[in-house]
Amino acid sequence: MVDAGVLGARIASSAVTPLVKKLFVKDQPGAGLVSRPVRISALVSFGREKRNVTPKDVGKVADELVRRALKAAGPGEQPVRAEEAAAVRHALAHSLAALGTITIDDYEAVALGPEEFARRLRSHAAVVSLGLSGDGELFYEQLLRTASLHILNFFTQRSTYIARQQTAQSRQLARLVQAVDVLLERLPSQTAEDTGFEARYADHIAGRYGTLTIYGLDAGTSEWSLDTAYLSLEATRERDGRSGGLQVPAEQVLAQHDQVLLRGVAGSGKTTLVQWLAVTAASRAYDHGLTQLIGRVPFVLPMRRIVRPGTEFPIPGDFLKAAGSPVAGEQPAGWVERVLRAQRGVLLVDGIDEIAGDRREAARRWLRELTRTFPGNLWLVTSRPSAVPERWLDSAGFHELTLSPMARDDVATFVRRWHRAAGADEAEGTSLLQAVRTTSELNRLATNPLMCGMLCALHRDRRGFLPQDRKSLYEAALTMLLERRDRERELDHPDGVRIPYATQVQLLQKLAWWLIRNGRSEMDRSDALHIIGQAVPAVNLDGTAEDVYASLLLRSGLLREPADGRVDFLHRTFQDYLGARLAVQELDFDLLVNHSERDEWEDVILLAIAHARPKEAEQMLRRLVGQGTSRGKLLAAAGLRYAAEVEPSVRAQVEEGVGSLVPPQSLAEADRLALAGGDLLLALLPGPEDINSKTTAYRVVEAAARLGSESALHFLTRFRDHPAEAVQKTLAAAWQRFDRELYARDILAHLTQQHQVFVRDAEDLRTLRSIGGWEDIRVRGTYRVEDLTELIVPERLAHLSLQAPHPVEGLAWLAAFPSLVDVYVETEVSTTVEQQIPAWITLITPQSRPS
Repeated sequence: MVDAGVLGARIASSAVTPLVKKLFVKDQPGAGLVSRPVRISALVSFGREKRNVTPKDVGKVADELVRRALKAAGPGEQPVRAEEAAAVRHALAHSLAALGTITIDDYEAVALGPEEFARRLRSHAAVVSLGLSGDGELFYEQLLRTASLHILNFFTQRSTYIARQQTAQSRQLARLVQAVDVLLERLPSQTAEDTGFEARYADHIAGRYGTLTIYGLDAGTSEWSLDTAYLSLEATRERDGRSGGLQVPAEQVLAQHDQVLLRGVAGSGKTTLVQWLAVTAASRAYDHGLTQLIGRVPFVLPMRRIVRPGTEFPIPGDFLKAAGSPVAGEQPAGWVERVLRAQRGVLLVDGIDEIAGDRREAARRWLRELTRTFPGNLWLVTSRPSAVPERWLDSAGFHELTLSPMARDDVATFVRRWHRAAGADEAEGTSLLQAVRTTSELNRLATNPLMCGMLCALHRDRRGFLPQDRKSLYEAALTMLLERRDRERELDHPDGVRIPYATQVQLLQKLAWWLIRNGRSEMDRSDALHIIGQAVPAVNLDGTAEDVYASLLLRSGLLREPADGRVDFLHRTFQDYLGARLAVQELDFDLLVNHSERDEWEDVILLAIAHARPKEAEQMLRRLVGQGTSRGKLLAAAGLRYAAEVEPSVRAQVEEGVGSLVPPQSLAEADRLALAGGDLLLALLPGPEDINSKTTAYRVVEAAARLGSESALHFLTRFRDHPAEAVQKTLAAAWQRFDRELYARDILAHLTQQHQVFVRDAEDLRTLRSIGGWEDIRVRGTYRVEDLTELIVPERLAHLSLQAPHPVEGLAWLAAFPSLVDVYVETEVSTTVEQQIPAWITLITPQSRPS
């Protein structure tokens, strides 16, 4: 018998090629005018339309391949018996039939090569080679590989593939040429010393900021590669004083403006974005599409570290030293100033809110002086939302954006990545997502990466049981970090000090409360040792203050040393939680309420209400409302959700106080109401029958839409036939905050006006198709033309916006939409694509984008 493993190679190409061609549709002229290669499933001739060949004909192709292979072997060298040859035909037919379901592109398939492509076909097949003998399996695999080789060769000969390959290479070359032009423009003649140091500094940035601490892996914390951990969120730019305007990917905020103040709540990803921008700028890569970062030098300036009590704000030459960079001593004299004079700097000022309030005015003067002295550089300043007033940096030329909460898809992506990194069962992540989407309180918590990481860890640690409020979530996290992790791992304490859970909490509380009272986000190591040293005799621990401090630092997972001689908490939210506990123990309620106007005390006050006994919580709520300020009333309204028990009279007083702010008088006030009031707000907001002003109706709908809960969805159904254009526009734009299928069915399908909706993926398009289609669609991010042409209802589409990193390559596919009136293409790539775009299509590039 002939070797079955080589028999397939005996089939002549002249015999195989015609058989392979039967599997695919004829190469059509013009079919290549799409922005990406087509999927293989769209090329086969036996798909759901049965254009030329039926599934039975795939079996005929397999029969013919086997017959020709056996004939080539000769009568005395048959590799398998006749009965097994039939089984080989069956397996081969099923593998070839998988071409109708495989979703990769023809371009990607060629890149895989015949071996890997054959493996993909086999893995997609419903029936494979089970039951075949060793010779039969070799025969089947060699035939499948031979067929794969000819299939890939067939792809490369199609005119559309050749055109796409040339287009892709041309586009890649154009991007490279553009990047080199930008690089040459930004790189003036440098000394060899400057060039050498910049290379070393870039390596330092990649090493220092190229990983990200993700909460909860391995029942504690773990570091992920930034490439894996980074999640692209959205930032909202106000337009004409109105929020809810244009949304852009957060990493693109410096593409439109050189100077940006980015606001975001604790844990929302501000620092992660700073790291990502720093590493990307330092990478010396040119294929990321962010031309604004090419050839630039990043400077990460964490305010908590560079602005210490009694110190001045650093001048440029001291940036690296102030940030604690170990390469600071190597920098050539005057290097930073030369970089800034050449307009090559990316200055990432992280955490204005983390310096004392009385120093923020000095920080503003410092930023204003630097931007005026060194114009043309990129600046990103981050802050919690209420740390500084609106338009705080307007005089310095900064544009304000707000980092949006994680959308449903972002949460799902994060949960999948977390469970994959933790080696957890995929079903655990699915179970968690189901719990988050069906429980309003969990849905409110899962809005940023920090909280999502905590939920993932606790869901796994507690086998599906999750706390239902923020206080319980932190309590469970502390128990896991401070007590259960070491106990369940049976770890000893190499530092020689074993600290009971309650004692660890007490000591950490003292450190946290000292930081809060002093308006600090980190302290000197000597101050921490002093606080611990005073407490050690009372908590009955063996060992010195140094021993106890070392144990807390190494084992708690909550403390860290960001620089030599400095100590802070892993995240500000843990500091606020622990400080609030001690404030309640010490009965410091007056101190808490007296600081209610300071934004950095907001979470501390709310968590103190959660820790307080009922009478203490009621006293705080009364005093907050009694201040008569909007902030005090909103804090009290938010505090109702934290209090375990509240007398009806106190609850009525709080609701009356916040009721005086309803309806909201501005969009900013609507935002604050939604953040503070939660679903309580819905009972206070007026319905459409009680509103006479279109503007008021718009603000009410904006406030309710920000809640994103099922209760809010039910409330919004009352406004779906409201005549105000602003109301209809807000309702259309809000669907990404809710369960999209429910929202489309209960809101979108009933709107009297069809304003623009945002689409992220094919599932969104399917949802819109299920309600009969939509007139005005904005596709954000990378898309497949096939998805647009197959899933959008052609007769309904009148306005199409495409916000993609790269321009559309070819426009013939737009002919599929007979009712199309206009197309709006927004791209971050500045090319000569204008010559390819007809006049009826609006193209927005970085050069043509309005300021």
